[in-house]
Amino acid sequence: MESFLMKALQLIVALLILVTIHEFGHYIFARIFGIKVNRFYLFFNPGFSILKYRPDEGTLQVIGWTDKDGKDKAWKTFKVGKKYPPRKDGKQSWRDTLYGLGWLPLGGYCAIAGMVDETTSQKDLESEPQPWEFRSKAVHKRFMVMVGGVLFNFSLAIIIYTGIAIHWGDRVVPFNAMTEGMDFGQEMQDAGFRNGDRLLSLDGKPLDAKDYSVAWDIIQPGATVGVLRDNRDTVNIVISEKLLTSIVAKGNDYQSMKIRTPVVIANLQNGEGAIAAGLQKSDRIIKVGNDTTPTSTEFMPVLAANKSKSLPFVIVRDGKEQTVDVAINDAGKIGIIMLHSYEIFDVEEVHYSLLSAIPRGWEIGTDRLTSYVSSLKVMFTKEGANNIGGFGTLGSLFPETWNWLEFWQITAFLSVILAFMNIIPIPGLDGGYILFLLIELVTRRKPSDKVLEYANMIGMAFIFMLLIYANGNDIYRLFIK
Repeated sequence: MESFLMKALQLIVALLILVTIHEFGHYIFARIFGIKVNRFYLFFNPGFSILKYRPDEGTLQVIGWTDKDGKDKAWKTFKVGKKYPPRKDGKQSWRDTLYGLGWLPLGGYCAIAGMVDETTSQKDLESEPQPWEFRSKAVHKRFMVMVGGVLFNFSLAIIIYTGIAIHWGDRVVPFNAMTEGMDFGQEMQDAGFRNGDRLLSLDGKPLDAKDYSVAWDIIQPGATVGVLRDNRDTVNIVISEKLLTSIVAKGNDYQSMKIRTPVVIANLQNGEGAIAAGLQKSDRIIKVGNDTTPTSTEFMPVLAANKSKSLPFVIVRDGKEQTVDVAINDAGKIGIIMLHSYEIFDVEEVHYSLLSAIPRGWEIGTDRLTSYVSSLKVMFTKEGANNIGGFGTLGSLFPETWNWLEFWQITAFLSVILAFMNIIPIPGLDGGYILFLLIELVTRRKPSDKVLEYANMIGMAFIFMLLIYANGNDIYRLFIK
């Protein structure tokens, strides 16, 4: 339960950041072009709002709603500073907007005057267009208002990746330093990989462990992956379409490959078999009974299969092999903590200045966008459709404990996803409005408000059904599958 709440908290914080930036992108361009913004909301507010701030009245409402007569009501109303009445020259400003925080964390909205959207219908626009309305502005200005959210989300991702580069830099184990190679899932093994293979190249180019999308790139259909097998033979594996779909079918939590890590003792626990047998820090265990255990992949199953037994362990200490008898407890443990791969293999660390971090942030952001776009084709397969997820899937991306590096990495990736998803030309999304604006730009004819309203209704219905399907998949996987 605690881990669930931590994941949920991280998701809500990430959504709060992403929605704020996205809607601010629309807001700032509307303000630049003198367009009035009626409401600026973080999260949706069906029925009531958690907070409502009115600059023109200088008030903050806590738990506010609108009654049947259209009057504002609130549980508590506070005076917060002075009033900011509309400008005397009639120009629109920040003070003409109602700012609110909704209670439903599914998104947010920026209600722009004179625009047909989920908050405004064609009937609301029957009056004469006003100069401060969206519909009165030139097509290129309306285009910039609509594309603003996408631009701000992608820019946010670049900024976060740049910040990660400055603060944390890159710290990876290069592929050529992974002396024990990699462990591969069954799907990867069916495709031709073998446990212990050392990754070398992709389509003839050396692989770089600092590449955020390397795990995705090497399973793309038609890719040729070069590996070093048994530390002597170079083998080229051509990836089939089946590998990609089979891995996608495993879901977001599935790890298709990982570093093979030798069993090297980092610490020992009192009262357990290892310390009683005289094992020491830095000892490497290479054999248990009759089973060779070069890495933890082989070591852990052997222990689990020999609970409550005492077996001879072959260890390497100071470069020499020796054998000791070690008691395995009834939980399949001997009381050791193993060194992490980062503590065993050579680690490549790269530190970035501000000037060098900016291109690194751009490189990671564009790379993540390219990888995500290429992954969408899988969504049109049966396996991909079955693994479309909603908020539960998004929450599962976050770690069980708060980790700032992982939080910002995931938030940046979600910002990339939000930017791309909103540019897709589906009515109701930014991309749908952009498509109509491009049509207007080419044909010199503006679609009627009635056409825009119907298109928006159809698009919103499709998005709503997609949300139901995606979150239904989450519920099915959690409670049934």
